[in-house]
Amino acid sequence: MSVAGYAFRDNLTMLRRSLLHARRYPSLTLNVLLTPVMLLLLFVYVFGNAMSAGITGGHADRAEYVAYLVPGVLLMTVGMISLGTAVSVATDMTEGIMARFRTMAISRPSVLVGHVIGSVIQTLLALVLILGIALAIGFRPHATPLDWLAAAGLMALVSLSLTWIAVGIGLVSPNAEGASNLGMPLTLLPLLSSAFVPVGTMPDGFRWFAEYQPFSPAIETLRGLLLGTHVGTGNAVLAVAWSLGLSLLGYLWSKARFNREPRR
Repeated sequence: MSVAGYAFRDNLTMLRRSLLHARRYPSLTLNVLLTPVMLLLLFVYVFGNAMSAGITGGHADRAEYVAYLVPGVLLMTVGMISLGTAVSVATDMTEGIMARFRTMAISRPSVLVGHVIGSVIQTLLALVLILGIALAIGFRPHATPLDWLAAAGLMALVSLSLTWIAVGIGLVSPNAEGASNLGMPLTLLPLLSSAFVPVGTMPDGFRWFAEYQPFSPAIETLRGLLLGTHVGTGNAVLAVAWSLGLSLLGYLWSKARFNREPRR
C-alpha cells in the first residue's frame, strides 16, 4: 500500500473512533444542543413579537421574526458543537491517548483529521435536528434545490473552519474545563452578530464589529439562501474568506501544537 493509502486508512480509523466516542457518550453533544434549542424557543415565543416589532418599525409579526432568527441559530449551533470538539481534544490530551498516538506508526495528521471530520458530521446531523424544530414552530424557507445545496456547503465550510480552531484550543488547554473557557468566543461571537437583530440597529462601535466579524457575513449569506432573498456578493465573499482563512490558521496551529513534545 502506498503512503497515501496508509494515511487514508488511518484517517478512516480515527474518524471511526471519533464517531464511536460520540455515540457512546452522547451527553456532551446533547448538552451543547440544548442552548441553541432553548434560545430558539425563547426568542420566538417570549421575545418574538417585541423583536419583530423593533425590526419592522412597529408591526409585530412573530412568523417574520422566525424567518429572520433561524439562520443565526443554525450557525450558533455550529459554534457550540465546535466548542464540544475542543473539550473532547483536551480530554484526549489529559488522559494520555494523544501521547500514545505519537508513539504509534500512524499518520500523525490523522489523529486531528478524525476529530475534525467527525465533528463536521455531527454538526450537520445536529443542524438537521435544529432545522426540523424550526420548521415545527413556523419557519418556512423559500430556497431552491441549488440554494439548499449552497447553504449546506456554507454550513459545512463554517463548521470545518471553527472545528480546526477548536482543535487548536483543545491542544493548548490544560484540561477540559480550560478548553470550555478558552473556547467561549465560539459561542459568544454569534450574540454580537446579525443573528438576533440587524447590525444597522446597533451603536456605531458594535455595528462595525458585528458587520465584519466571521459570523455576520455567514449568517447574512445563509439567510439569503434559505429565504430566497438577495445574497450580497460582499457577504458571500467575506463568509468564504473568513472560513478558508480560519481553516488554514486552525490547521497550521493544531499541527504545530500536536507535533510538539507532550506536556509534562
